[in-house]
Amino acid sequence: MSTTGTPAPAAPPPVVPDSARPAVSRARYGLLASLFVITAINYLDRTNLSVALPHIKDDLHLTATQQGILLSSFGWAYLLLQIPTGRLIDKAGAKLAFGYALIGWSLATAAVTLSRGFGSLIGIRVALGAFEAPAFPSNNRLVVNWFPGNERGRATATYTSGEYIGLAVAAPVLSLLTVHFGWRSVFLVTGVVGLLFSVVWFRRVYDRPEQSPKVSVEELAHIQQPDEREPSDAAEKASEAELSTLGADLRMLFTNKRLWGMYIGQFASASVLFFFLTWFPSYLVEEKGMGIIKAGFWASAPYLAALVGTLTGGAWSDRMLNNGRSRTVARKLPVMIGFVLASIIVCANFTDSAPLVITFMSIAFFAQGLMQNSWALFADSVPRRLTGTGGGVFNFMANAGGVLTPLVIGFIVDATGSFAWALGYIGIVVAIGLLAYALLIDRVERIEA
Repeated sequence: MSTTGTPAPAAPPPVVPDSARPAVSRARYGLLASLFVITAINYLDRTNLSVALPHIKDDLHLTATQQGILLSSFGWAYLLLQIPTGRLIDKAGAKLAFGYALIGWSLATAAVTLSRGFGSLIGIRVALGAFEAPAFPSNNRLVVNWFPGNERGRATATYTSGEYIGLAVAAPVLSLLTVHFGWRSVFLVTGVVGLLFSVVWFRRVYDRPEQSPKVSVEELAHIQQPDEREPSDAAEKASEAELSTLGADLRMLFTNKRLWGMYIGQFASASVLFFFLTWFPSYLVEEKGMGIIKAGFWASAPYLAALVGTLTGGAWSDRMLNNGRSRTVARKLPVMIGFVLASIIVCANFTDSAPLVITFMSIAFFAQGLMQNSWALFADSVPRRLTGTGGGVFNFMANAGGVLTPLVIGFIVDATGSFAWALGYIGIVVAIGLLAYALLIDRVERIEA
């Protein structure tokens, strides 16, 4: 501590000398593979409840409102801790924050096997949400550190696709586990998977490419290439001197019109996502009359469609950018098309045909995959030194939708005895997201505080 009471500057991160680096490397893709896997595990552990819920409901005699509260409880601590954990990531680094979070949430997942009632389940789910809070701000920070601007769309799409491929593969497997070994087995298996991967994470991941001995001089230069569309280093340093307190940083993040367009859009996108992550298997079982194993296999189709949508949106966005289209068009267009296509979810109200229902749901979830390009848009907009804190604010807004959506759907189902108005609610929210992007985000560029 300095004599003035101001904290001493942190020690610079260790840098590997050029002589110790390989001649050629693509180490950033190894980092991206780790982000893909940890994101798949992250979503597996937050959504395994939805697969087991039809059995949990019968075992514990839960109403739809109680199910909604249980599905929402994950988001309570997750939501409140977004900004504090984002700030922690800016100060301490993403590797440690994400790695210890992985161990914590894996233990919380396995602890579900010890629960004996509605209250204990809620308590464990709140703990799970608290431990998972650093996930997406950490992802955002690592992508900004490890990828140049013209590769961030595809990088974001790749790690985000981990959400869907894990669920697409796991939904049938978890359904079989639920039926043959009981619903508690689902949480034990998924918790152990996370603990095993934590060993890989701590051994292979570095906060910055200059810390990794696997990054060549050539790759490091490629990652750190200047982007004339972003503020200069001098502007970044001036910004850092100007905004030295959390209050000033948050004031900037909460008073910018463009950022509010992104926040509202992310709320809408998360509302679609959390319908699929929470109520979708129960919707297929209760509204469309499918058995749990059949629902598990049918549910794979929309998850795979979302995977395709995510990869398509990221690749298309980067291609437009590399072909000379403006950053505004390249980053906004996939998301806005996603909002339009997602409204087709309402059409599932007008048919009981399983293939048609799954088709409508697959298009809607494909559209939500396109919306995931919003993370690349946000990474290109928030001041670079605030990618952790800003990512926390952005994810806070997203998970406000994640908290509200399961609750609203539970209330609607109890009040009406049907999911019809629940799908109508999703349609209304995506229309609001589309308007926010159209009216509030006039252009996409790095914001200078």
